Order: sequence, then C-alpha cells, then structure tokens
Amino acid sequence: MWDRLALILLIIGGLNWGLVGIFGFDLVAWLFGGAGTVLSRTVYILVAISAVWCISFLFREQRHTSISMTD
Repeated sequence: MWDRLALILLIIGGLNWGLVGIFGFDLVAWLFGGAGTVLSRTVYILVAISAVWCISFLFREQRHTSISMTD
C-alpha cells in the first residue's frame, strides 16, 4: 500500500515538474494558491518523502509472485 501511494505521489510530482519545465506552469501552486502556501508546501514535502521512499526500490530484492489457476 505504501509503495503504491509513494509511486502515485511521485508521478504527480514528475508530471508537475514536466509542466514547469515545458510550459513554466506549476499546477500544484496554481491549485493551492501559490508555491508558498501551506497546502502547496505540504504536497511538495509529500512528493519529496515519496521520492526518498522509492529509493528503497533500488535495493530491494525482486519478489515474483505466481498466480496459480486451480479448480
């Protein structure tokens, strides 16, 4: 559950940075009233924490799950 949440937040952050880089438009800041507002800063912090969390993906052993279809 935490991995999925971290990936979702990281995707949001990546898309936001893409908008900033391509169009100079910060969607998070626009949605929450500016880059310095508490809500915007909270989103930025959550995205940063998610990025740190996702670093652990590089060092985890891959777990393969198999689905068996039995009657």
